[in-house]
Amino acid sequence: MTFTPAIPLGGYAGWTFLKRTYDTQTKAFQASAELKRDEDYFRARIGSVKTAEQLVSDRRLMRVALGAYGLDNDINNRFFIRKVLEDGTLKDGALANRLADKQYRALSAGFGFGDFSVPRTQLSDFADKTLAAYKTRRFETAVGTQNNDMRLALNVERELPTLASKSSSEATKWFTVMGNAPLRQVLEKALGIPASIGALDLDRQLDIFQTRAEKVFGDDGIGQFADPAKLDALVRRFLLQSELSTLGAAQSASAGALAMLQQATSFGRSLR
Repeated sequence: MTFTPAIPLGGYAGWTFLKRTYDTQTKAFQASAELKRDEDYFRARIGSVKTAEQLVSDRRLMRVALGAYGLDNDINNRFFIRKVLEDGTLKDGALANRLADKQYRALSAGFGFGDFSVPRTQLSDFADKTLAAYKTRRFETAVGTQNNDMRLALNVERELPTLASKSSSEATKWFTVMGNAPLRQVLEKALGIPASIGALDLDRQLDIFQTRAEKVFGDDGIGQFADPAKLDALVRRFLLQSELSTLGAAQSASAGALAMLQQATSFGRSLR
């Protein structure tokens, strides 16, 4: 039987419960027979994989490889993934470097087929690191079936501090966020920015994100979220804003239904 994460409440209260029980729940989830089979298969075979072609030819290995980078939906895009892997990341024209979603770049760099004469699949700790990422993301996916806001919150808590701590410029960090759909969704919601700004040019989007971040958090950079207190404030604001949006939509729907009922009642009376 597959373990289903327990999330009895929504919003920040539900998040607090999830965080308090996270270790226990992930341990139970990762003990499932399905994950154990995936782990055993990956450990037994990944060391013999030395080319991108070999990887994409094995669907079970691909499931773990893509799952570790949140790219599960590409499981059937074998030729595309092979191209991403074979191009590597060290060449300016590499496919992964030209894609908006930087998870493809992370995937290509993580396997190293196109960057090194000996790919990372030959490293002694490769299976451990890849499987750890895979199991973490699988748990987040399971959480998402119960509450997608919680899944997004777990993702931002895992990914944003690493990005925030990098030595790259704040503009580069923001562009990375803007090219990462889950991170972007959290930042947009927390900062009160409509998704429609995605139609603007990138420099204008950057200006909007930085201006709003400065107003809300007193700092316009992504680097601030290396601070656990700032990261918690971001997650809390995201979840509260999501709750307000859900409540507003529910109230709007109720008001619409009430208006229709009143109109129907009034119409019925006029026929008497």
